[in-house]
Amino acid sequence: METRQQGLLDPEPVTEVDEEMVSDVDLNNTLTDEEREEILSELTKLEEDISTLRQVLASKEKHHSELKAKLGITPLIEFKQNFNRSWYDMQTSTAYKKTSETLSTAGQKTSAAFTTLGTAISRKFGDMRNSPSFKSFEEKVECTVSNIKTKVGSQGGGGSFEEVLSSAAHASAQETPSNNMSESSDHERTC
Repeated sequence: METRQQGLLDPEPVTEVDEEMVSDVDLNNTLTDEEREEILSELTKLEEDISTLRQVLASKEKHHSELKAKLGITPLIEFKQNFNRSWYDMQTSTAYKKTSETLSTAGQKTSAAFTTLGTAISRKFGDMRNSPSFKSFEEKVECTVSNIKTKVGSQGGGGSFEEVLSSAAHASAQETPSNNMSESSDHERTC
């Protein structure tokens, strides 16, 4: 018996086993020759049966497709029928019904939320439009537009639009009525 060099993890040296002990425990040869021949015979018979069944199945599939062809059933028609059947089965399932109801409820709630949001935004815009600061801004814009119209109309094309716009903006920026009264109309005096 030889011992092998001890490794880092081996607590004890490894010894070789006698060859006689190994031949006594041969697991592959637990069958007798008769049993082995019987199993081989059965295996051969099963392979023949499988081959026969494949031939019968191929024959039946061919006959099946011939009958469908006589009835005018094409693969596309079969696909449509299978799809329609599957769609119907899915729609009648409880999971589909519950999901559909949940989505419907969610859609209604979302629609109500958007309606509420739209109403709130409209109300805020209304409140903002009625606020004193917005009214003041609106009056200034109206006054500036009136001044521009007056200047363009009174000058009769004597100046460019940019010049008129610039002078109107300058005039509306100055809030002293004495400067505006000398050249402006009655409407301009109120601005």
